[in-house]
Amino acid sequence: MSTMSPTSPADAATGRVRETLQLHLGQAWFPVCFRSALIAGRGVAALLPDGRQVALFMDRAGRTYAIDNRDPYSGAQVLSRGLTGTQDGRAFVASPLLKQRFDLETGHCLDDDSVTVTVYPSRIAS
Repeated sequence: MSTMSPTSPADAATGRVRETLQLHLGQAWFPVCFRSALIAGRGVAALLPDGRQVALFMDRAGRTYAIDNRDPYSGAQVLSRGLTGTQDGRAFVASPLLKQRFDLETGHCLDDDSVTVTVYPSRIAS
């Protein structure tokens, strides 16, 4: 699980500032992980300062997504390990346990309209 300090991260070898994935939490942007930790089509779990877990994703076009890591059906913190895909041009992650699919932009379950997961605004910043 990824955690990082909220200070500006610099590469020790080059002195260059590394790009980070940031989430908008409350009133401010919070750095969560280095962009280099994200691989298109695969998820990463991160721990937020308040103890919540988020699932982070990046698609092949470089767009980032952040949703709760908790699967609302099983209660397990597993969505970061789910299978990613698209349906009608919309990115989704399927729970690795029961396979329900969640839209990565809206958090809505594509298999049950009454269920959603929290979505966090995300960006890549230097």
